[in-house]
Amino acid sequence: MMKLLANDYEPHETFKIIREWTGLTQEELAKELNRRSRHGIKNIETGNARYYFETILEVCKKHNIKIIFEKDN
Repeated sequence: MMKLLANDYEPHETFKIIREWTGLTQEELAKELNRRSRHGIKNIETGNARYYFETILEVCKKHNIKIIFEKDN
């Protein structure tokens, strides 16, 4: 099992980590999302473009990656 504490990363870094967990290249992920180019994925991963949370949800659902929010008391 691999875990990611998203609070320790910038949003673009978490996007790249999740893509790497899928085993997809930037081009393959772009095709899977049907609305981005490889260049668009690269821009997200380098912090030069933003993405919607729905995009992460879509990728995670397709690749059985859980997203968990936890609050410390």
